Amino acid sequence: MPGIVIFINGTSSSGKSSILRALQDTLEPPYLDMGIDRFIFMLPRRYLNRPLWDDVLGKASRAGETGHLVFSGMHHAIAATSQAGLNVIADHVLVEKAWVDECARLFAGLPAYLIGLRCPLEVLEDRERQRTDRTLGQARLQFPLIHKFVTYDLEVDTSTLSVAECAGRIIAHLASPPVAFRCLNRG
Repeated sequence: MPGIVIFINGTSSSGKSSILRALQDTLEPPYLDMGIDRFIFMLPRRYLNRPLWDDVLGKASRAGETGHLVFSGMHHAIAATSQAGLNVIADHVLVEKAWVDECARLFAGLPAYLIGLRCPLEVLEDRERQRTDRTLGQARLQFPLIHKFVTYDLEVDTSTLSVAECAGRIIAHLASPPVAFRCLNRG
């Protein structure tokens, strides 16, 4: 049987990594972390700075050729891991329609849930300023695109719910069958 996929979509500083860790700490059996940062940090270090970063995900939140290849590889790796019977949690920034379309095709036939993280822009920007590991302005660039092309199985507001509450709602939702990727795959 394929493993369950929990796919978390949200802007930079929306709480994706914190929720992913909370889910990993709570869920049994184990879930592999196959999120976006894992794949980005597989690139040579020189790609994490400009000008090469612009070819990944740095120019107006639009990926270059390298970014499209990396994220397509990520999507296929997650699908293959699920098909091998392993559970996966992956965080992403689905700002490109092509990524959503590819994920819909790959995950429509799998037990894959698409979870949306909502958060007001002001809160995102405040969180971004407080962090030392993020480029300022990413949340603002991603904000108008992050939910534009998707339908979700569940949405949570990370500005009003704690990490534990968000994780709890996601876990509770796993009792329902996933539908988002199937809906997105139908067009």
